[in-house]
Formats: sequence, structure tokens, C-alpha cells
Amino acid sequence: MPVAMWDFKHCDPKRCSGVKLARCDMLKTLKLGQRFRGIVASPVGEKAVSPADRKIVELYGAGVVDCSWARLDEVPFAKIRGPTDRLLPYLVATNPVNYGKPWKLNCAEALAAIFYITGFPEHGEALLSKFKWGHAFKKVNGGLLSRYAKCKDSTDVVAVQNEYLAQLEEDERLKQEEAAKKGDLNDSDDDDLLFKNNNRENAFTAFDDSTEGEYSEEEEETEEDEEETDGSDIEEIQDKLGNTHIHHH
Repeated sequence: MPVAMWDFKHCDPKRCSGVKLARCDMLKTLKLGQRFRGIVASPVGEKAVSPADRKIVELYGAGVVDCSWARLDEVPFAKIRGPTDRLLPYLVATNPVNYGKPWKLNCAEALAAIFYITGFPEHGEALLSKFKWGHAFKKVNGGLLSRYAKCKDSTDVVAVQNEYLAQLEEDERLKQEEAAKKGDLNDSDDDDLLFKNNNRENAFTAFDDSTEGEYSEEEEETEEDEEETDGSDIEEIQDKLGNTHIHHH
């Protein structure tokens, strides 16, 4: 199944998941102006990817626009924009650069999300298998991915997303109220990462590999026996939908 990427080189190639997939011959890098008929995860999409896109993915595959959200004005979207551009719904990143942060998927995670939501989980898992942290994406987002995959179309996906976000906010409100009653309320740097979305008016996932961090693929290749994070500052709590909530202490 075709997998493609327009790479605008906004990120360190040593840290770019799309570049690594290309090196593994699992992804084709497209040139500016080159068209792709598959479903494309793009910040200029006008609707969310959904099971209604299954046939297109089956025939033509999935692609991604690898660019930084901070540099969107530099991207000539007119030369690559098409009717199959899609936004991604709420998901949590598990890559080492943005582990535990909502909306901050890298290219590999964005492509895998398309395959999961459109009913081709084996293709998503194949892409993520190239990264030692890849298994965590399904673990953390499994419940939501399953719900998105059961939707009819983009409207349903957005409804599921918004229902989930509303529940998260209600749970957080109740938690804060309980903490206030106990006198434990404090201002933390965490501020519950579940609600730190800079694109909240649209409530769709951002995805690029350009966020600064300490991770590089050289580290991944030389530290095969180490975990992505030591976990000392992370608490994982599974909700009733099967999603793993990640809290940083």
C-alpha cells in the first residue's frame, strides 16, 4: 500500500520519523508539485479522516505533509493541496520528543493513525514497528482509535472527539474541585497536558517532527536496550475507554 510524504525539511533529519521510514523503504518522498491520490494528513485539510476514507486508502494509500506548525506560511500548499487532505482528530503522542503530549504526533504516528482509523491497523503497526517506542502509540490511544474506526464519517469522528474532550475536561474539573476541598490545589507546570492544545479552536491534531528535544535516531540506534523514558516522572492511568492517560509529575 503506497505511503508518501512531502518533506519541507523543517526538522532535524536525524529526528524525523518520516525520513527514517524512507530509509527503510516504507515511504516515498514526494517532490513539490507531485500529486498523491491517497488520503493525506495535512494542516489544510477541511475534514477529519474517517472510515469513509477506507476505499481511497485501500486503492491509493496514505500520505503526510511534514512541516512545522510554526512555519506554515512558508509552505506552498497550493502546489500540493488536494481533495483528499485530512485533519487528524485528538490523539496523544508517544514519540520520545513529545511523549505524553496531545496533538503533537510525528509523521509516523500521523500515518499510522490514518491506517488505524480507516480499518488497516496492520499497516499502521508495520510503520510503528520501525521505532522502539512504536508499540506505545496503540497502548495509549487504543480506546479512541477503536471508537474513531467505528464511526461512519468525518462528522461522527468529530462528535466522538468532542465528547471525549468534554469528558476529560469534566474529569479534570472534578479533580480540581476535590483537590481544592482537601487544600491540595496548586499551580503546576503540567497544568494537565490534556488541555494544552494551541489549535484548540479547531481541536485537531498537529503533527510534525520539528519540536526541539533531546532525542535523535542516533540515540535510538545506540541505546536499543533502554526505554524511551525512565518513567520516573510519568503516571499512566487507564480510563474506561481503554485509553492510557499520561500525567507528568
